[in-house]
Amino acid sequence: MTENSLPPCPECSGAYAYEMGALLVCPECGHEWQPAASDVSGEASGERVVKDSVGNVLADGDTVTVVKGLKVKGSASGIKAGTKVRNIRLVDGVDGHDIDCKIEGFGAMQLKSSVVRKV
Repeated sequence: MTENSLPPCPECSGAYAYEMGALLVCPECGHEWQPAASDVSGEASGERVVKDSVGNVLADGDTVTVVKGLKVKGSASGIKAGTKVRNIRLVDGVDGHDIDCKIEGFGAMQLKSSVVRKV
């Protein structure tokens, strides 16, 4: 867990909490507390959150834009930056490919959320 993902101290609202074993500790007031499950995972619900390259949360049916050129095996041209992809579907793919979509001129593909931006 990184420092940025740790919750602030519930006693003094200090932002410099750190982990010490299974506890979180505030160096400003010395308060120790057990982190809640939602604090550790960053997700209040049990659902997986998929974010694009700039941090926008993606959902099924969104339209996204490819932010960098992608090489495609078997194709001479590849997918150019700026290509719009409509009606995406979020999936648990292989090797981080978490978007299932159809790209005009290429057909069905899987993309990584880190190479798209929500429109």
